[in-house]
Amino acid sequence: MTDPSETFATPRVAAGAMFFDDEGRIMLVHPTYKDTWDLPGGYVERGESPAAACRRELVEELQLDRKPRRLLSVDWAPSEKEGDKLLFLFDCGKLGEDATNLQLDGAELDRWEWVHIDDLEKYVIPRLARRIRSTADAGPGYLEHGETATSA
Repeated sequence: MTDPSETFATPRVAAGAMFFDDEGRIMLVHPTYKDTWDLPGGYVERGESPAAACRRELVEELQLDRKPRRLLSVDWAPSEKEGDKLLFLFDCGKLGEDATNLQLDGAELDRWEWVHIDDLEKYVIPRLARRIRSTADAGPGYLEHGETATSA
């Protein structure tokens, strides 16, 4: 008899934070190890919830202790290189004065910027631009490859 767990999905799980300013721009960060920009966040560690991972990553990357307010989207986004992936995006509120106190570690992130949603393609890879835009346009929901999933 075959062990059923051999067929269970074991996706990589990541959690990201979405911050918007009063002008509707989104906060992006620039990782030192990539040519493109990204959202603050990272992979979930074993035994850690996606919300806890999002909060931990904000502390590690930006020296910002911010509890996620609500789940905005979950994106099923497998890749050939990394296999199955589930990506959680959380609303982490407005930064306000906290933006002036952000401290990038310089090793993982070297800068951050407010970016208008119409300019995403100049900064991020296409699937992340789709994920951000779908999340911002449609609100909370389930995505596949960054697009609203209308049927399974």
